[in-house]
Amino acid sequence: MNDHRRAQWSWAIYDWGNSAFATTVMAGFFPIFFNEFWAVGVAPETQTLYQGLTSTVASLFVMLTAPWFGTLADRHGRHKHWLAAFTVIGVVTTAALFLVGRGQWGWAVVLSIIGRIGFFGGLSFYDALLTRVAAPDERDRVSALGYGLGYLGGGVLFSVNVMMALKPAWFGLPDAAWATRIAFLSVAIWWAVFSLPLFLRVPAAAAQPGGVSSWTSLRETARELRAMPAVWMFLLAYWLYIDGVDTIIIMAVDFGMKLGLPSESLIKALLLVQFIGFPAAIIFGRLGDRLGTRNALLLALAVYIGVTLWAYTLQTEGQFYAMAAAIGCVQGGIQSLSRAYFSRLIPVEQAGKFFGFYNMLGKFAAVLGPLVVGLTAQFTGNPRLAILSLLVFFVAGAALLWRADRLRGASA
Repeated sequence: MNDHRRAQWSWAIYDWGNSAFATTVMAGFFPIFFNEFWAVGVAPETQTLYQGLTSTVASLFVMLTAPWFGTLADRHGRHKHWLAAFTVIGVVTTAALFLVGRGQWGWAVVLSIIGRIGFFGGLSFYDALLTRVAAPDERDRVSALGYGLGYLGGGVLFSVNVMMALKPAWFGLPDAAWATRIAFLSVAIWWAVFSLPLFLRVPAAAAQPGGVSSWTSLRETARELRAMPAVWMFLLAYWLYIDGVDTIIIMAVDFGMKLGLPSESLIKALLLVQFIGFPAAIIFGRLGDRLGTRNALLLALAVYIGVTLWAYTLQTEGQFYAMAAAIGCVQGGIQSLSRAYFSRLIPVEQAGKFFGFYNMLGKFAAVLGPLVVGLTAQFTGNPRLAILSLLVFFVAGAALLWRADRLRGASA
């Protein structure tokens, strides 16, 4: 394996490591443990609101700071340094969840917010490094490799964590609560260890020195976007459709619990998404090459529209498994191809600040989506209406993506 391929794999393996936080903590154990252990005795609709606010606060912080940090990283070529800082934040606070006791939902919320800042805050720098390891014609494949390894790595550790929670005696643990707390600790260790190849083997970006401040550069970037219609149209489309995608990831388990589905079934459904998501993300990378990236993205959005409509009528565990399988087929694809598509629209030497905008909009979406779901559940008491509200984001996002691609073609 030559150095170029080794750098691509080292970059992708970071996703193997940090995806454990997305699966075990955000999507899997945190919602269940929050409802049944940390926030025991709190009204169900209030539990949903607290979880929505947890995601919203973390996403709001990342949304406001990502472009500024991205600009700083571009100017000094320090993408890996900032990624390391946010990784340490995420790892330490995830490990600290082990210490939170029964009924201490306030500490659970605070640590989860900081952990999510570490996870999401690092993604701008991680995404920007894609341009350092892959040429434009390689980015669909390499981006898909990252997401594919993320689903597999997150799924492997998650499956071990699930066995610990279901059969704690096999691991010498007294009960499922202890197993869950150990699971949070294992995520921190996993994330830290599998981050190392990126920091050792991925080349650093070249500095882009300039005399203006980061805030001035940020305003200049906003002005540049007005002269790049395909870029800002795609960013608007991405903001809308990724809102629905992220909200489903974050709130799916809570949604199933509110419908009365057993937590064991919800965990199994998440495992199904992970292990289907691994080959599906790789296949979607190839599909983007064959059909065109835009067409592959539109296919994924069509699936999400269908699943959202289906969720409104959800009745059985079997239907929940089928929905999980459908989402697993497209979730990694829509994430990886969006990143690859955007990387072709922007100047490579300014990848940090442009991916800062990209992740800013992604996090702005994550501010609105869970908040809308949480508030709808709070005021209507109907989780089905909350999920159905996401439909407009998928439909509008698809329409704007179509328009963005036409603008891109006209510009070319």
